[in-house]
Amino acid sequence: MPPGDVLLVHTSDLHVGADARPDDATHTESLRYLRAVLAAAAQAQVLLIDGDLLDNNRLRLPLLEAAAALLAEASCRIVILPGNHDPLTPDSVYHRGPFTEVSNVHVLGLPAQFPPPLGGEAASPFPPPLRGRVREGGDGDSVTFPDWDLEVFGRAHRDYGDMAPLGDLPPRATRWRIALAHGHYDEEAEGGSAWRPSWRIRSEHLAAAQADYVALGHWNRAVRVGDGAALAYYSGSPDLAGTVNLVRLASDGSVRVTHEPLQGSH
Repeated sequence: MPPGDVLLVHTSDLHVGADARPDDATHTESLRYLRAVLAAAAQAQVLLIDGDLLDNNRLRLPLLEAAAALLAEASCRIVILPGNHDPLTPDSVYHRGPFTEVSNVHVLGLPAQFPPPLGGEAASPFPPPLRGRVREGGDGDSVTFPDWDLEVFGRAHRDYGDMAPLGDLPPRATRWRIALAHGHYDEEAEGGSAWRPSWRIRSEHLAAAQADYVALGHWNRAVRVGDGAALAYYSGSPDLAGTVNLVRLASDGSVRVTHEPLQGSH
C-alpha cells in the first residue's frame, strides 16, 4: 500500500448467531462469516462493522465470548455500530458480552473504556491510548484515530423503534471523516406513498454528513446510493453479497472503493 494511504474494510449484517446450533460447541458455523471478514481485513487499518454484527439480543454468553475473542485476534482496529437487530437496549449483547474488554474494538454508543484486553495485557498489540478518542457533540458518537487523522462517526440504534440513522454530526475536525449509518435509503419524494420504511436515509442526509465516505448497512446487496453528492455505499451482507467494501483513503485526497470477494465463507 502506498505510504500515507489508509485502508478501511466496510461490512454489515453478519447476523452472527442466526444459525446457532446447540450441538456446535465451537460456534464454527455461527462465526464463519466473521472469520472471512477478518481475513479480508488483514491488511486494513480499520474494519467498519455497520450494524447487525449479532443477530439478536437473546444470544447466549458463550457465543458472545467466542465472537469477542475472534475480534481480539484481529490485526486492525474495529469500529462496531449497533443496528436494529442488536441495539443498545439494557439487555444488549454489547452490555452482556465482553466486547468492551477488547482493546482494538470500539462500540459506538458505549462510553469509552480502556480496560485490560482479553487474555491479559500482553494479548493485544493495541495499547489503550491508541484505541481512539470519543468526541462529544452532535447526535451520535465518534471515535478518532490520531495516527491517520481519521474520525469515524455513527448513531447507534438504542431500541427497536424508528430513528434518524445519521442524525446531526458534530463539526468536522479531522482530515478524514467516515460516517456510519444503519437504515433504509429511500429515494421517494416527500408526500408520495403513505407507506414509509423505518430508519430512512435520504440523499440530503448523505450530503449533510460531510464525510469522505458514508458506510451504510441494512441492505443485503452491495451498491452505491444517493444522487452523487456523497460517496455512499451499502456493503451488503457477507453471506449474500459475498464481498466486503475496500475503501482506500489515498494520500492525494482521493477515495477509491472496490468490492473484495470473501474467501472461505461458503
